[in-house]
Amino acid sequence: MAGLRLIVGLGNPGAEYLRTRHNAGFWFVDALARAEAATFSVDGKLHGVSCRVNVSDTPLWLLKPSTFMNKSGIAVASALRYYRIEPDQCLVVHDDLDLEPGVARLKFDGGHAGQNGLRDIMGHLGHGRFHRLRIGIGHPGVRDRVTPWVLGQPSVKDEDAMLDAIARAMNVLPLAVEGRFEDAMKSLHTNGAA
Repeated sequence: MAGLRLIVGLGNPGAEYLRTRHNAGFWFVDALARAEAATFSVDGKLHGVSCRVNVSDTPLWLLKPSTFMNKSGIAVASALRYYRIEPDQCLVVHDDLDLEPGVARLKFDGGHAGQNGLRDIMGHLGHGRFHRLRIGIGHPGVRDRVTPWVLGQPSVKDEDAMLDAIARAMNVLPLAVEGRFEDAMKSLHTNGAA
């Protein structure tokens, strides 16, 4: 399988959403950009902010859509077209209610499990054949509380756990970039929180 050329972090733009659970995807690409001393710049044609980094001597584009979560597909489809990147060379990083804070999981293809960013991306692409990095945010336990939960800030304990999961995912990223997804999954899924 081909390696990665584009990593998209999902979230909502604006200072009021910065530290919310729903912005876990932004947290990941921000951490990666910081580690590579890269700076995001506005790119109107991509409907977001982007920058370029090198991981394992491979140039990668990072993208944060500025369309809000529910319209993420506009930015992802635009970036894939503009950079001439196939969907299976793209990693979408997003928050996941079904995983506890501290858990990160890689997967390829599948449904959207109610995640509105994924739902919109799949609507624009017509399929789900792209890589995902799921960052656990936990579930409030009651369906009626999901929206305030995802748009709320995690506790210090949960935020620390999420940041730890992001750090572990960054450690296996070189494997994914090289196209060694099975190795990346095995390493990520067997180290740290279950």
